[in-house]
Amino acid sequence: MALQDIVEQTVAGLGYDLIEIERSAGGLLRITIDLPWVAPVEGRPVVEQFINVEDCEKVNRQLQFALEVDGIEYKRLEISSPGIDRPLRHVQDFERFSGQVIDITLKAPMGAAANGQVSANRKKFRGTLERVPAADGSIGWQIVWSDAPEPKPGQKVSKKRVPPPLQALGFALDELREARLAPIVNFKGRNGQAQVDEV
Repeated sequence: MALQDIVEQTVAGLGYDLIEIERSAGGLLRITIDLPWVAPVEGRPVVEQFINVEDCEKVNRQLQFALEVDGIEYKRLEISSPGIDRPLRHVQDFERFSGQVIDITLKAPMGAAANGQVSANRKKFRGTLERVPAADGSIGWQIVWSDAPEPKPGQKVSKKRVPPPLQALGFALDELREARLAPIVNFKGRNGQAQVDEV
């Protein structure tokens, strides 16, 4: 059985999603896992859960056994969570992180679609991921951004200041070379609300 199949079956069997398999020099086999996403139900609060050390240990133990049985060679096995710059690969990933700030890299430059506002050979963008319903009932995607610099911490911003213009770029998933969550460090959490531990 192929490495991809063994890892996918083992990870899914334990109730996790496989994000990435990476083989590195020196025999390192790095497996990235995440908890399955459950679409939010209207009226219920969204509770974001994260992979912890116990999850990684459980997958590690089971994978070591499965890889040994199938004779897959590696020197070191590393199981980890996706981190703050999680890759987005599937439609479900885009659904899950709609409204979040992401980084995308296009396979080909924008070309004529730039309409003179953005450099025609630009491939990389950072902005907010948005769903766009299409006329045929399907769902499309766009990224919305502003090229204006962010105010520096502590900098006074006039209330009369006109907000910078927003730009949007629609894209299909097959036009992307790479898409990742933007690695934004905010000690109040991704949604801007302070995380408070209940006692």
